[in-house]
Amino acid sequence: MANIHSTAIVDPKANLADDVSIGPYAVIGPDVTLGSGTQIGSHSVVEGHTTLGKDNRIGHFASVGGMPQDMKYRGEPTRLEIGDRNTIREFTTIHTGTAQDVGVTRIGDDNWIMAYVHIAHDCQVGNNTVFSSNAQIAGHVHVGDWAILGGMAGVHQFVRIGAHAMLGGASALVQDIPPFVIAAGDKAVPHGINVEGLRRRGFAPETIAALRNAYKLVYKSGLTLEEAKSQISALTAAETGAVADALRSWLDFLNTATRGIIR
Repeated sequence: MANIHSTAIVDPKANLADDVSIGPYAVIGPDVTLGSGTQIGSHSVVEGHTTLGKDNRIGHFASVGGMPQDMKYRGEPTRLEIGDRNTIREFTTIHTGTAQDVGVTRIGDDNWIMAYVHIAHDCQVGNNTVFSSNAQIAGHVHVGDWAILGGMAGVHQFVRIGAHAMLGGASALVQDIPPFVIAAGDKAVPHGINVEGLRRRGFAPETIAALRNAYKLVYKSGLTLEEAKSQISALTAAETGAVADALRSWLDFLNTATRGIIR
């Protein structure tokens, strides 16, 4: 049976699983779906066309599913979709999408989103990411699986952060971070491969070594980006299994970067 505090305001049109928990003074809008085991903290607002999956935990005073902060928005029924087992802490704000993009802001599964984080309209966040307190990402940003954003990091709109990348605290990111790379700085620059993070996630030494070689080709060799990509392509063709997969993800990211990569 749902545990809804007597002071909470829940629209009768909201779609709630039988075992959700909604804290004091929380507000749940008419177009909201809350999956099994999801908990909404006190004073939080979940509104808009918003769907949360199973076992999510929303902290106190969070604002989830609000209108995009985009002056082109004209009230279109855009959406926010959040997967399963996410922790979204106090005072976080997450907005729905816009008609100028796919119309959906998406957050995957098992993400750890700390206090005061902002995730703007049309962002696409993968699985198992960490957003430290006060990390702020502008509209249309894509964040890959297992990426980590440090506290007070700021990310420019339309930037992409590759899987397993790490952005240091108080960094300003205005271009894409390739997968597996550590970046930091008031204008973020690359600082090598996220070796320790990859080891913790079970990447084999030969895969890490191959990624280090790819990093050196892009950032240390003096080659143009096109020349480096050609050499990484040759390395990928010579490998198999996990090593080839990792190099291929690097190459695919470089080939599809729209704002250019950090240099």
